[in-house]
Amino acid sequence: MGVDLAFAVVSGLLDKMVKLTMVARVTDGLPLAEGLDDGRDQKDADFYKQQAKLLFKNLSKGQHEASRMSIETGPYFFHYIIEGRVCYLTMCDRSYPKKLAFQYLEDLKNEFERVNGSQIETAARPYAFIKFDTFIQKTKKLYLDTRTQRNLAKLNDELYEVHQIMTRNVQEVLGVGEKLDQVTEMSTRLTSDTRMYADKAKDLNRQFTIYGQLRLIYGMHKPFGFQALIRKYAPVAIVIGVVLMLFWLKNKIW
Repeated sequence: MGVDLAFAVVSGLLDKMVKLTMVARVTDGLPLAEGLDDGRDQKDADFYKQQAKLLFKNLSKGQHEASRMSIETGPYFFHYIIEGRVCYLTMCDRSYPKKLAFQYLEDLKNEFERVNGSQIETAARPYAFIKFDTFIQKTKKLYLDTRTQRNLAKLNDELYEVHQIMTRNVQEVLGVGEKLDQVTEMSTRLTSDTRMYADKAKDLNRQFTIYGQLRLIYGMHKPFGFQALIRKYAPVAIVIGVVLMLFWLKNKIW
């Protein structure tokens, strides 16, 4: 029973620590390595893994320039550091000390650069350094219990401060990138539509010009009021309509 209790305590501590660890190349978002889990809460893990991949995608687009950041996501925090065009990311329980999480990532970064540094740029397939999982698991165990003398010393290390590291919400971080993409696509589409409507307005104007000339030729001098109004104001109305639509869609998205 004592062994079972000890195992339960260790498992509980592990759950409060690292739920997910991933390493990715910032230039293109390619996953390079991952801390393999034990299969528990697989559905939950897959959901957050997809979020992590979206974060890498946003980073590859240059959406965020912070080299260190904490991101709230449900009951957890993503913590990441970027160095040497590589992003080291972990997801921890909210109660796990932020300082230890970032020192854990620093340890991973130092070893990954030492072992794989010369091959990072040439890696062509996802998880090219999957063997790095062995080091991830070993390092994870060192940070398992926050009460060990080693980890208490790290928590009290005044030279390593995390107070200035920005904390944001995952919807805010991921949403900004998605909205920018939508606005860019929408603007491109509306610009194309504006050109199309402008061309149609020119054609309409040309038709009314020809119609007016024919009226003069055949002696129909009385102005044709409705067509004259359309000819005069149709191009302006079309442009105003497109601009109003752009503002409406922009407000709806943001």
